[in-house]
Order: sequence, then structure tokens, then C-alpha cells
Amino acid sequence: MSHAMRIWTRRRLLGMAAASALIGATAVAGAAPADDELYQALGGEEGVRRLTAELVQRVYADDRISPLFKETNPKFLAEQLRKQFCELSGGPCRYDGETMAKSHATLGITKADFHALVEDLQLAMAAQDIPFRTQNRLLALLAPMHRDIVTR
Repeated sequence: MSHAMRIWTRRRLLGMAAASALIGATAVAGAAPADDELYQALGGEEGVRRLTAELVQRVYADDRISPLFKETNPKFLAEQLRKQFCELSGGPCRYDGETMAKSHATLGITKADFHALVEDLQLAMAAQDIPFRTQNRLLALLAPMHRDIVTR
């Protein structure tokens, strides 16, 4: 499959995933898997750490959404994402940060902002050679957070 076709396919799937999140067709937020299979598929501790570092790098380089993070320390953001991805995927970590609703309440995040972040996450996962099926499993766990993050 050509690079352009892969990007088109990813964007198409992103749209479908976002639509599913909007109508509540995905898993309940915080519903972690019963085992650590997804965590291991993401590469365990080191894989999740690499993924979140890659994601944060992309977010701060993304002109569409980087202004939303100007007051956030990149290392803090990477650590919070690491804990969150680790816990959601069945790993041994515990996310101890603010709720998504509280931490995003005053930011005025739009659907377009949310979709840009998801796109950056997909690109980060692809850059880490995370299989497409594994990517979709993580996205399905994160998608319900849309309700608490998008505020306008």
C-alpha cells in the first residue's frame, strides 16, 4: 500500500473512530482490559514510554494544537500520558492525575483540536511500528474521553 493510501486510510478510520466516540459506541472510559495483553502489545513499560515521548514531541510541533499546551510542561505531560496509557492498556501503572473533565474544563478544546491530537497519536504509534490492530485497541479505550475533553 502506498504512503498516500495509508494516510488516507488512517484519516478515514480517524473520522470513523471520532464518529463512534461522538455517538457513544465505544467502550466506557476507564474500562481497562482484564489482562495486560494490550500493554505488552504496546511494548510494555519501555514501549509506552517511547510512545508517549513521541506523541508529546508531535503535539508540541503541531501548529494546530501546540498553543493549547504552552502552559504545560512537556515532561509532566509525557509522564501523565504514560501513566494513563499504561493503566488503560492493563499495565501496572496507576494514573493519579486530574480527571479529564477537570483538567480540560477551561481550555476551550474543539472537536478539531481533539481530532488533531488523535491524528498525532496515530502518527506516533505508526512511527513506533505499533500494529494497526493494537493502535485501534488503544484508541477505543481513549475515545470516550472525548466527552470530557471537548468543551466547545
